[in-house]
Formats: sequence, structure tokens, C-alpha cells
Amino acid sequence: MFSDAIFGLYDKFRIYFYMQVFAKFEKREASLTTVESYSIECIKALGEPTVQEFAIMMGISAPNAAYKVNALIQKGYIEKIQDENDHREFHLRPTKKFWDYYEVSFRYVKKVEERCKKRFTKEEMEKLEEMIHIITTELMPELDTAKFTKEGVERHISIGAED
Repeated sequence: MFSDAIFGLYDKFRIYFYMQVFAKFEKREASLTTVESYSIECIKALGEPTVQEFAIMMGISAPNAAYKVNALIQKGYIEKIQDENDHREFHLRPTKKFWDYYEVSFRYVKKVEERCKKRFTKEEMEKLEEMIHIITTELMPELDTAKFTKEGVERHISIGAED
């Protein structure tokens, strides 16, 4: 069944990531809480969101989002970058410290990609990439990160927040 295959794939990537993270925790104290880990992953997924965009995506209040963001800034995982056009706005950007942390996931995905290239034909790989692109861009509209930008939020509010 397709859903079993998707769950299996997701579980394997997630478990590998947790195995690597927990192994690092054995060697030193964990620097991120679970909620902070989820928060930084969402910030990364959004690109360089504002605190407001992050709050909307997470479904939390702006003060709660600001608290989480400030904790991540203090720990060195993100930084605030002033918007070039609107100097009143700041965007959240992951730092090198975050990318070092994230490397665990990225490295394993690349390893699996290399194994897939050896196992599947070029055409099969192109089809798989096309299918994944369709799934992530067309079949998962709830996770359209454009909805969480300032313009997307205004558009979402103006149509009555139907979804």
C-alpha cells in the first residue's frame, strides 16, 4: 500500500536523523530542546521568514514565536537579517551552527540518493524526482510555504481564511 511505503520512508529518514543526533548528545550536552529543533527546521523550510511568518506557520502567538526565536538566536542557530527594502522588518536566517547540525540529515539523504542512482535507471530517477515534485508542490497544499509570507497571509486573510 502506498501510504505504508511513504510512512516507511519517512520513518527511516527520521530514525536515522534521531540516531545521529542522540549519538552526539552522548558526547556533549544537548544544546536544543525538542521544540527548538522543530522550530529551527520550520524556519529553514520557510526560507528566511519574519517572526510573524514563523508564528503563523507554527500556529502560535507572535510573543511565543519571538520567545522561541530569541532562544535560537542566543544559542547561535539563527540570526536576524534586516530586510533590504523595508528596514523595519527582519528575516530569520539559519547560521553555520545550524547547518552543521542539519548536515546529519543532508548527508544521509545524499547517501540514499547515490544508492538510488546505482539501483535505478536515469529514466526511473527522473520519474521519481518528477513524482516527488508533484507530491510536494501540488498534493500538499497545506504546506505551501507561500501562504506564510506577508503577502500570502494578507491574501489568506482577505479570502476569509477558508482553509
